[in-house]
Amino acid sequence: MRNLLLLVILPAFLFSCSNLKQTAENKANPSLKLISSIEIPFDETFQNTKVGGLSGIDYDAKNDLYYLISDDRSVFNDSRFYTAKIRLLENKVEGIDFQSVATLKNETEKVYGNWNTTPTTSADPEDIRFNPTTNTLVWSSEGARVITADNEVLQNPFVNFMDLKGDFLGNITLPENLSMQKLEKGPRNNGTLEGITFDKKFKYIYTNIEEPLFEDGNQANTSKGGLIRLYQFNTKTKKNTAQFGYQLEPIAREPNPKGTFAVNGVTAIQYYGKNQLLVVERSFSTGTQACTVKVFLCELKKATNVKNFNFLQNQKFQLASKKLILNMDDLGIFIDNIEGLTFGPKLANGNQSLLFVSDNNFSDKQKTQVLVFELVK
Repeated sequence: MRNLLLLVILPAFLFSCSNLKQTAENKANPSLKLISSIEIPFDETFQNTKVGGLSGIDYDAKNDLYYLISDDRSVFNDSRFYTAKIRLLENKVEGIDFQSVATLKNETEKVYGNWNTTPTTSADPEDIRFNPTTNTLVWSSEGARVITADNEVLQNPFVNFMDLKGDFLGNITLPENLSMQKLEKGPRNNGTLEGITFDKKFKYIYTNIEEPLFEDGNQANTSKGGLIRLYQFNTKTKKNTAQFGYQLEPIAREPNPKGTFAVNGVTAIQYYGKNQLLVVERSFSTGTQACTVKVFLCELKKATNVKNFNFLQNQKFQLASKKLILNMDDLGIFIDNIEGLTFGPKLANGNQSLLFVSDNNFSDKQKTQVLVFELVK
């Protein structure tokens, strides 16, 4: 999510589901242990671009290379992604060495426009994933829904395929409920496509919206979490095959002053195992600089496919289940706007590493953090 604007949270709307059980299936749950962290300075530049707004990350194990996408809407520089080496020695991050920067291109082979001057030609990059079977990338744009007395921008979100140079290769066919509309139906502004992840065999792509669709109920508040959808697409046909309901947590802290902006939503997902995703929920409230970031193990096996549900309020269905495996509040360190995660290399003890990156919103009041965890099963 980009702009922490001052909004009024709407009252929660009651809905009923056949099973609100939030525990995962009875099996060993993983845990995450923080082993290292590093910050990228606010004034960092690379090849005449401002390094910031890092909202997605993925790892190419064969080449020990990371892909990081910036959510710059061509305001500071053209919309882009970076490659980087993250030097992890003896389980400690020694440094980050940027290798290249590539400009994102649209289907007409042009760069995306500047949000401030030509908003309808811009993109809002949010996540990126590498497919080693095709040596290509996939990325998401959140789109925009701005309706004021003086301005109207209805820009649909999208998921595009591209080559390693940023050139357009194709796109996913999104379902109708992800189309921006002037009426309060479909996605909310700044609450749409956030995370992307492939399954193990790269047969499916999963993505998520950050906040509820208008027709699926209200946004999270400090008493109750909202209800979002997780989406599954067939990589080959590029079509939507399933949608699953997922219950957000309430907002972690009351905003100060009361009634000012506060939010909780899903900012990133990572495929974990068959029918399982790691899900990152990030809560922010005005008056508190740090974010509350929680990581859940989400199970889809018993969840109802709600693809054909026009709305989720007052419907009978089974949600995706979830089990808390990490609350970053418990780490005792400042945590900023975590928006990306990826599995990294194996650690010296053979356990898997998991890396998180934060989006500093191009603000000198925020931090670009890279956090490295050990996954313990």
